[in-house]
Amino acid sequence: MVIRYEHIKTCKQTGARLGIVHTPHGSFETPVFMPVGTQATVKAMSPEEMKDIGAGIILSNTYHLWLRPGTEVIEQAGGLHKFMNWDRPILTDSGGFQVFSLSKLRDIKEEGVHFRHHLNGSKLFLSPEKAMQIQNVLGSDIMMAFDECPPYPATHDYMKKSVERTSRWAERCLEAHERKDAQALFGIVQGGEYEDLRVQSAKDLVSLDFPGYAIGGLSVGEPKEVMNRALEFTVPHLPADKPRYLMGVGTPDSLIDGAIRGIDMFDCVLPTRIARNGTLMTSKGRLVVRNAKFKNDFRPLDENCDCYACQNYSRAYIHHLIKTEEIFGLRLTSYHNLYFLVNLMENVRQAIREDRLGDFREEFFEQYGYNEPNAKNF
Repeated sequence: MVIRYEHIKTCKQTGARLGIVHTPHGSFETPVFMPVGTQATVKAMSPEEMKDIGAGIILSNTYHLWLRPGTEVIEQAGGLHKFMNWDRPILTDSGGFQVFSLSKLRDIKEEGVHFRHHLNGSKLFLSPEKAMQIQNVLGSDIMMAFDECPPYPATHDYMKKSVERTSRWAERCLEAHERKDAQALFGIVQGGEYEDLRVQSAKDLVSLDFPGYAIGGLSVGEPKEVMNRALEFTVPHLPADKPRYLMGVGTPDSLIDGAIRGIDMFDCVLPTRIARNGTLMTSKGRLVVRNAKFKNDFRPLDENCDCYACQNYSRAYIHHLIKTEEIFGLRLTSYHNLYFLVNLMENVRQAIREDRLGDFREEFFEQYGYNEPNAKNF
């Protein structure tokens, strides 16, 4: 295997697991939050700042990089790592989610998906083979199989056909993957909220012996309880000796609850997206620094945080920057939110080491405000 999962410890209190994923560009501890660098950059952040924050791996987007700047440019640069000056692990998604979320006009066929460019309307086609070709050029350490991303909610009949197609596409991805000695390909389990389909999808993919497995189709509008239940009946059917990745999840409660249910890897655009609107994650919950009440508040964003933004700048100053649309304000809020989630997962890992992740969850939820009636999330 080009990547290897090393199990370190299982939390006696919750069953969550601590591990290390070894890749061609280094290793990272799990459970881990992976910041998203959609277009070969984590928005508002430099690679050096991402290292300062402690990010062990970042995610980039196959669809967007295929369109701009194009695979030819990245190939000439020597691959995505060199192009963006990031020498740690990179995971690339397959582009499937963007095809289904950004394109209103699409036609799903067995061979692939015909759709329209989300910016200029030109005709495009993406298939399992094309997704592998693009990612092979990008040179990411972990590639994702091309899957169908069904809507939520969907009928059992629709979801069944979708899961079967995703399994067939997964086989084609394996066949088309040309750099198995340098890049690991993960399969993606689908099935929506249906236990029988999730189990079938997991079994189909495990039979193909992927180096790792992702769980897709969650955090797409379903209630939190539905997501947790789906994890509970899906994870037991995935191999214990390979990484498990929950796609598109980034709220603090979901990261902790996902880790308790056996997930190793998470990603989401949430921390930088809400940061650009002046919304912060803090140890005491959600804080919208652009609100007028912070105009004369000279405390740090989070008095319990030791990130660069909190150690050097006040809420009043960052409020001023956001209100005047200064780029530095967006950089500070982005830095803080990314640091918050990366540091949260470090605390989760430490709690697993000490067999107290259940206690940590209760303490965090109480301080964050999740236990309050009508608690606000993101």
